[in-house]
Amino acid sequence: MNNLSKNYINGQWVDWSGDTIDVHEGTNGDVIAKVPSSDRAAMEQAIDAADAAFDSWSETPLEKRIDVIKQLHAGLKERAPEIAQVVAREVGMPIKLAGIIQAGMPIKVTETYLDMLPDYPLTEQSGNSEVQYAPVGVVGCITPWNYPLHQVILKVVPALAAGCTIVLKPSEVSPQSAFILAEILDGTDLPKGVFNMVCGLGQEVGDTLIKHPKVRMVSFTGSTRTGHLIAHAAADDFKRIALEMGGKSASIVLPDADLEASVKGSFMNCLQNSGQTCTALTRLLVHKDQHDQACEIAGAIANGVKLGDPLDENTRLGPLASADQRDKVRGYIKLGIEEGATLVAGGAEAPEGLENGYFVKPTVFGNVDPNSRIAQEEIFGPVLCVIPYETEEEAIRIANGTAYGLSGAVFSGDQEKAKKVAGKMRTGQVFVNGGAFNPLAPFGGFGHSGIGREFGKWGLEEFLEVRALQL
Repeated sequence: MNNLSKNYINGQWVDWSGDTIDVHEGTNGDVIAKVPSSDRAAMEQAIDAADAAFDSWSETPLEKRIDVIKQLHAGLKERAPEIAQVVAREVGMPIKLAGIIQAGMPIKVTETYLDMLPDYPLTEQSGNSEVQYAPVGVVGCITPWNYPLHQVILKVVPALAAGCTIVLKPSEVSPQSAFILAEILDGTDLPKGVFNMVCGLGQEVGDTLIKHPKVRMVSFTGSTRTGHLIAHAAADDFKRIALEMGGKSASIVLPDADLEASVKGSFMNCLQNSGQTCTALTRLLVHKDQHDQACEIAGAIANGVKLGDPLDENTRLGPLASADQRDKVRGYIKLGIEEGATLVAGGAEAPEGLENGYFVKPTVFGNVDPNSRIAQEEIFGPVLCVIPYETEEEAIRIANGTAYGLSGAVFSGDQEKAKKVAGKMRTGQVFVNGGAFNPLAPFGGFGHSGIGREFGKWGLEEFLEVRALQL
């Protein structure tokens, strides 16, 4: 058991002697770590440290900030196997994928900023004005449990590059990779106070962070419900906010698409990280004449997926991250049956032989009413809703028929037709015929899926204020 009863404040580890929070392993529910359940005073200490460090760090030349990010990049590469291991145990992603995504994506994102930053214009000329891009100030980062290091890096690297100072509140469900990050940064040339980390519950330390007057921006990834609370609290002090929240993404399969490849691509996306992905393609929209065949294909995939310990390299689907999340997802499966959807595969019962962990059967529903709760609400588990449509216009209307707009997909035998349909989807990104994810493209949502963008230059600009010198 990993005892992590400490916070990282003002360039040093500060021991915590108060209450702690248990971190559980999804495979069996065992306690694998303990982290602080910090109080408001600890968070205020971290905010004060970040505020004191801001003036000096904000005036540090970009080249020196890049040097620190290079050191961070080297540390992430060195400790990648350890990162993959701890996240697999906490979140449930199979170890092979955890190495590629949970440990690999933070490295890749850091590389993209190292490539971009040397040529990024922090000043430009507009007529007789010099336009300057200045750091926004102290940034509060609140991050989720599903991609615990990746989402931290998406905030910390561009914020550091912009010249901001940071106070991080990682998720208490999967915090160990954030401790590894703090250890890496502690070994770099980063001045004390620029990066701080405090563990605890949202209603205590999170509330302090978002309401503190010295914090000038809150960057949050998590549920729409929590994002709503943050937006209201930040408005009282006119803080800048960046919110990346929930999704209920639709994959539209047009009648001329390769049905088997489209269903497989969509469902495997839905199952990534055991469905604990905000961009998961959880609604599969198929023409009514292809509905039954699509359900057969998806059902066969669900029945063939190997569930088990994420540290076993043969496992394809691991557990969920917590007992609460497992129970929530099973509740939605029961709700889908009550709402009249056809249960094609899976179900709410524990998978055979895996009763003790946080496992959920990969589940497929057919004939789903697009207005039902399972088609409207984010389930955040391995549950696919197959929804029939009659016309292309109806498919677009169904795809746009939720409060969310984070991601989506279109499959067609005609690339231009697919792009045309994609252009009508009210969502922040659309995968066209299985196009690859691009870490240089902007990422964020429409509607209740968020405010602002991450990745690339758009992610950096979230942490910059604009100032004009009239010359």
